[in-house]
Amino acid sequence: MQYGMIIDVDKCVGCHACVIACKAEWEVPTQFDRNWVHRLGPSLTSDGMAATYYPGLCNHCEIPVCVPVCPADPVNVTFKDAKTGKTVTMEISATWKDPFNGTVQVDRERCIGCGACAEACPYDARFIDESLKDDTSLGKVDKCTYCMPRVAEGLEPACVQTCLARARIFGDLDDPNSEVSQYVKKGAVGLTSKAVQIGPHGLYYASKKGDMELLMQAAPQEMPKVSLRRSMLTRLTVAAQTHMKEIGLLGLAGGLLVQSVQDDDKE
Repeated sequence: MQYGMIIDVDKCVGCHACVIACKAEWEVPTQFDRNWVHRLGPSLTSDGMAATYYPGLCNHCEIPVCVPVCPADPVNVTFKDAKTGKTVTMEISATWKDPFNGTVQVDRERCIGCGACAEACPYDARFIDESLKDDTSLGKVDKCTYCMPRVAEGLEPACVQTCLARARIFGDLDDPNSEVSQYVKKGAVGLTSKAVQIGPHGLYYASKKGDMELLMQAAPQEMPKVSLRRSMLTRLTVAAQTHMKEIGLLGLAGGLLVQSVQDDDKE
């Protein structure tokens, strides 16, 4: 199974109901967005003047570059397939790709707020809420989760349920009979570029050539560079908060680590 979402831009009217529904469902702070709707155009394309909307969210990618950069201490977690009962035990950090439904999820309790995963995402689909910092973190990461708690109860993601135009379609891309698979057969594609090929499972369909050109222009054109230095310093800061008696030693260790990273960057 691979959950995915189709955005039919022919139907999107730019009402932002999906964005508001997401904020209400998950209590997303007003300054952040788990999903968004951007206006594209009017601009000249090979098919003449065009204008459309770009509803975006986490793409739950086939190769989620946000996962391997997470520096949180890994733990063993056993996942269970709700349909077959099959189990898989994996070592995961604070963000991972589910082995049964293909979604990319976050454990906000274990997140240390370093921002490495947010930096790694070429689609800017993650944010760090620094107001949630505590003794074990400098904030907490958040993003679209495809509303997995709702889906587990047989409901649609909040944004899908709220879209009156039915411009958002959610389902199993591995099921050839699903509505999302039918859209793939019609030509729905992910927003990729020559430099960014990580298999997004958020796919877009437009019957007008100009609209699709605008969408592809909105695709990320390069893979972000993640600051390992920031991750290391965050881990040291979190450790200092937890072990205040050792803060002097940690400060020295932090300085040595930063110098080591800088030396590595020069090589």
